[in-house]
Amino acid sequence: VRHTTLGPFNATVKMLRSLALALVAAASTEAFMAPAAWTSAPASNRAVAKSGLSSLSMKVFDWKRRAALAADPTLGNLAEGKYGILGNLQPAPGSKKGKNRKGRGIAAGQGATCGFGMRGQKSRSGAPTRPGFEGGQMPLYRRLPKLVGKGKGRDGHQKANFGLVPMAVLNKCADNSEVTYESCLAAGHMTKLHIKKGTSVIRGKQLVKVIGCNDENREPVKLSAKGLTVKAHAFTASAVEQIQANGGKCVLLNPVTGEDLKMD
Repeated sequence: VRHTTLGPFNATVKMLRSLALALVAAASTEAFMAPAAWTSAPASNRAVAKSGLSSLSMKVFDWKRRAALAADPTLGNLAEGKYGILGNLQPAPGSKKGKNRKGRGIAAGQGATCGFGMRGQKSRSGAPTRPGFEGGQMPLYRRLPKLVGKGKGRDGHQKANFGLVPMAVLNKCADNSEVTYESCLAAGHMTKLHIKKGTSVIRGKQLVKVIGCNDENREPVKLSAKGLTVKAHAFTASAVEQIQANGGKCVLLNPVTGEDLKMD
């Protein structure tokens, strides 16, 4: 019953308030556009000045600038001023929004609880949980494996991605010759290796590993060249077995200096 009786009264109050605000705005606009110096001007000039609001081609959302734009519609246009065009730049009306002030009363929209609610751990003061906490389950930093010993810096754990030289490339080399990655590349036995991830080049030298391979029928490739001296940074067991069985020799290279390693 209370809402039904007060409904028409509240509507009337709102209508009267809107009308009063409209009258105040109209009076302020007229006072701005018609100062004391214009009182002696003809009525036709004042009418033309009052109708400046109708010449606006877009809706102005900034109420503080409506009166100025009504008096001079070209106020917002870019023009050469005292400091050039950059000196006249300003935000578009309605694009700048005020800061949302929280905890300053219910009228602000984010008063009292500031949007955090009234219950739960996340509504309490202070940090609700520590960084990395996943609600009690095993966190990610404990699920991942750890590399024991050295760190992962420059002198620590580093995964080296070797460029692979298959056994089929060694078959193209001449007997009793010295074989390296550079010599095979210069002779055209293979193309240049492209390694995208990991440490593959140290001091301009490509890390190379000699491996065994299979042919098109998935059969192991047999080494046919005799007496090869193969120099690389790493060898597989099958490659070493075939090279030594054909009277060859495997020489390991220092990954940093590129010199031959003396195996005791």
